[in-house]
Amino acid sequence: MITGELKSKIDRVWDAFWSGGISNPLEVIEQITYLLFIRRLDDLQTLKERKANRTGKPIEDAIFQPGEADLRWARFKDFEPGVMHQVIGEGVFPFLRRLGGDGSTYSEHMKDARFTIPTPALLSRVVDMLDDVPMQDRDTNGDLYEYMLSKIASAGQNGQFRTPRHIIQLMVDMTAPQPSDEICDPACGTAGFLVAASEFVRREHPSVMTDEQQRQHYHHSMFHGYDFDSTMLRIGSMNMLLHGVEQPDIRYRDSLSEGASGAEGLYSLILANPPFAGSLDYESTSKDLQRVVKTKKTELLFLALFLRLLKPGGRAAVIVPDGVLFGSSTAHKALRRILVEDQKLDAVVKLPSGVFRPYAGVSTAILFFTKTNSGGTENVWFYDVQADGFSLDDKRTPTVANDLSEVLARWPERDAHELERDRTEKSFSVPRAEIAAQGYDLSLNRYRAVAHDELEHRLPHEVIADLEKLEDEILQSLADLKGLLP
Repeated sequence: MITGELKSKIDRVWDAFWSGGISNPLEVIEQITYLLFIRRLDDLQTLKERKANRTGKPIEDAIFQPGEADLRWARFKDFEPGVMHQVIGEGVFPFLRRLGGDGSTYSEHMKDARFTIPTPALLSRVVDMLDDVPMQDRDTNGDLYEYMLSKIASAGQNGQFRTPRHIIQLMVDMTAPQPSDEICDPACGTAGFLVAASEFVRREHPSVMTDEQQRQHYHHSMFHGYDFDSTMLRIGSMNMLLHGVEQPDIRYRDSLSEGASGAEGLYSLILANPPFAGSLDYESTSKDLQRVVKTKKTELLFLALFLRLLKPGGRAAVIVPDGVLFGSSTAHKALRRILVEDQKLDAVVKLPSGVFRPYAGVSTAILFFTKTNSGGTENVWFYDVQADGFSLDDKRTPTVANDLSEVLARWPERDAHELERDRTEKSFSVPRAEIAAQGYDLSLNRYRAVAHDELEHRLPHEVIADLEKLEDEILQSLADLKGLLP
């Protein structure tokens, strides 16, 4: 994490954006993303020039042509603020829009770039701040961007774009991406899951940087992200670039639409927190997905989509609202039956209802499953996470209580010692036959036994969590009944 002078400078620049009239944090990051991209192009051109000087040959695939020197970062960063503002607005941004690119996904996402930094003084401060960042240092510029993205979450209404980083890390650690994986997030947003997966692979498998074949795969074909928000695509692509992935496949796609077919069975790992937007219009929804599960609920359609995208043997870790676990509609039950009977449902990790506060109090869980198309579920491992290292109120202040390390430690034992654990514990396993007998209900409390002394010493937040679950069940039942009405 960045600290000290650089962090303070980012905070000051952020404040300057707000006082300058740009109050949308996504727009702030978008403008900074454009500037980071133009700086990267200048760095690439410099490398091409050095190579040409060494070999005595002409520059290959020059990015900047003769007469475009003023559009380069190294040149305009020293201009007087008023001149810089004019050059960037009238020269650099039109250049970005017509850039067919260096063949990268980044240039594709820059084609509708708009320059909205209002004053030369603000632009000068932003350029000075970015010029201080050592772009060769992956850790520093990755942390810089992560810090800026954290400001989306702290800004309120846009917080839904970010899954808490420690939850992402847990899901990545539990699925343990391998150098050969094809990893996809069909609702990638700022690409937090893909970034965490890339860092895990670098850390645990250093060969991806030394083996030529693995390195090519890492930079060009390992990471895939879809989103239908062009701002998110730009930000997600730059986030990947600054974390050291040169050419991730991040592109525009409405994952649930009829036009999004063609990616069946391509991926070996899916990591996602898809939107829980309620309902979609039948007409706009993929008929292939409707054949799997006939519903308009996005959380169920995304699960059906994940099963289609995975290749046999592929695995997934995805966040779902609690309603998916116990919903009583035909579609809910059918999808849970598919996960348990036709595929291999590995685990249900119940998260505290405060994980997404202050933006949402929805109760959620992480589903871990493997696509087999031939069953394989023998036992489903449940873990009741009661603390994630932060308070469960809107303040989300750090606390000592944290179950996540224990989740990770017990996970490899789910088919061994965990089978013997008592159901009064935080984690336990349930046989497939018992889940089938309960109508494929996957809510943890359906199978958990509560010890007598635990009832006497229950904490207020535990009681509240149970009440919230009861409320969710009632609302789900009402929604299901409403759906049956003519």
